[in-house]
Amino acid sequence: MPNRKLEEFEIETKPRKRTTKQTICNFLYNEQTGAILGRTPDSWGKIILFYVIFYAVLIALFAVCLATFLQHFINPRVPRLQQEQGSIGSSPGLGFRPLPPDVRSTLIWYKGTGEESYKYWEDELKEFLSVYKKKGQTAGAGQNIFNCDFRNPPPPGKVCDVDIRGWEPCIDENHFSFHRSSPCIFLKLNKIYGWRPEYYNDTDALPGDMPPQLVGEIKNITKYNRDYANMVWVSCAGETPTDRENIGPLRYIPHAGFPGYFYPYNNAEGYLSPLVAVHLMKPRTGIVINIECRAWARNIKYNRKDRLGVVHFELMIE
Repeated sequence: MPNRKLEEFEIETKPRKRTTKQTICNFLYNEQTGAILGRTPDSWGKIILFYVIFYAVLIALFAVCLATFLQHFINPRVPRLQQEQGSIGSSPGLGFRPLPPDVRSTLIWYKGTGEESYKYWEDELKEFLSVYKKKGQTAGAGQNIFNCDFRNPPPPGKVCDVDIRGWEPCIDENHFSFHRSSPCIFLKLNKIYGWRPEYYNDTDALPGDMPPQLVGEIKNITKYNRDYANMVWVSCAGETPTDRENIGPLRYIPHAGFPGYFYPYNNAEGYLSPLVAVHLMKPRTGIVINIECRAWARNIKYNRKDRLGVVHFELMIE
């Protein structure tokens, strides 16, 4: 008789072969372990939770990077930090041309009758004014230039024309009058994005320290046309009583100020800063003359010590 106890513990040594259908069904759902697609529900829950957290962190990091990029993105035509937040502030400075060869110097020196002596200053002004005479050298010029006036400011994207051709004697054909010992010095306001001048346009409420010559100029020009009151006025004078005596009469071309329709500056293509040519008609020769020019607007700060709202240079004609 066979041993029943041995039959109970008989081990099958050869595995049973499964059909393809049984293998697929077992992969989809294993009845013995409860696994679905090779994983138990507990294992599926853990891996799903892991990927949810993983991708949530990735999305959060991407959102932070995107927000940082958008916040610090700098439009090439619109500065991110403007006026008070920027390094140049909200009060434009005043500059002069021609500049001496030494950047540390502000002395314009030459011999009135020597062409080689004043040639450097003449060439400097020709170079500076080249974009005003040949506006095609400036990107966008010729396409968006607008003939502005006080009642017709430039439309969006347009810039005002600066026509210097009729500024005699301050033209290159006349050597900017350097050869006559009566040179022309050009003034310009530094550009500040979005800055709008607050004008001294009430002729009855002009500053008490405004030079009488400028006061008279303002009253005469506004009497002719009230629109001209909207100007950033400029005045030049000798710094000391001796300098004021030696500087002689001055003439401002075309006017003693920068027209208000050039502002605000929005970095439009082809924009050219307005200019004022100061013609020193009969400066005394053989002596250094200290000259200070000032810009006048309610929101232009003035401080001689810190050179705010003014520009200083010296003139020496032998």
